[in-house]
Amino acid sequence: MHDPRNQSPFNAPPPVVVALAALIIGLEVMFQAAEAGFVGGRQAVGWRLNAIRDWAVDGSVVAWMIETGQAPLRQLARFVTYPLIHGSFVHAAFVVVFVLALGNVCAPVFPSWRLPILFWASAVAGALVYVMLFPSSGPLFGGYPGAYGLIGVFTLLTRKGLTRVDPDRAFLLIGFLLAIQPIFGLAGGLGFAWFPDWIADIAGFAAGYGLAQLMFPGGLQGLIGRMRQR
Repeated sequence: MHDPRNQSPFNAPPPVVVALAALIIGLEVMFQAAEAGFVGGRQAVGWRLNAIRDWAVDGSVVAWMIETGQAPLRQLARFVTYPLIHGSFVHAAFVVVFVLALGNVCAPVFPSWRLPILFWASAVAGALVYVMLFPSSGPLFGGYPGAYGLIGVFTLLTRKGLTRVDPDRAFLLIGFLLAIQPIFGLAGGLGFAWFPDWIADIAGFAAGYGLAQLMFPGGLQGLIGRMRQR
């Protein structure tokens, strides 16, 4: 395991992190090109709204699945696809910056497939909490819950003394980001639609922190050992 304290956020990120960021920004570039009329013709102007309608997490769809006892894969896929769809280029750009910077710092401890799992698991956890607490709210889309999951991973590494950040100030980062979340919403063209999305962000952070604890080298074995002692 490489020491993350020697990892600069300005170094070339690992390929898996670049691939995740490229997927997010690639979809956004497609939406931008469609809205500008460069691809898809007149109907392409509505691609973004159609994607949000068809692939974002929707409380009414989840309520329908619960009421009918059905769980079509097409609808369950929303929990995996919603982090890839954003409301604007700035919205997507903020997420990509988080993914590249945090993914690069966390990759020495969580290499290869582990970071995408942490990102998407955090996103799914955030979406589940969102639909449970706010079933009547609008659709949830955007990669912030997954990005906040990576912040949770970074916070764990900081608490373990594996970053250059003061461990006593580790949790201040999440508080600061949530405090300026309205600015993210305004800059991303979402207005104040960030509320109650921030609940999904907090849940994503908690999920990322907890899962990183289990996936940390020796973390699962340590948990099993503590459970046996009880």
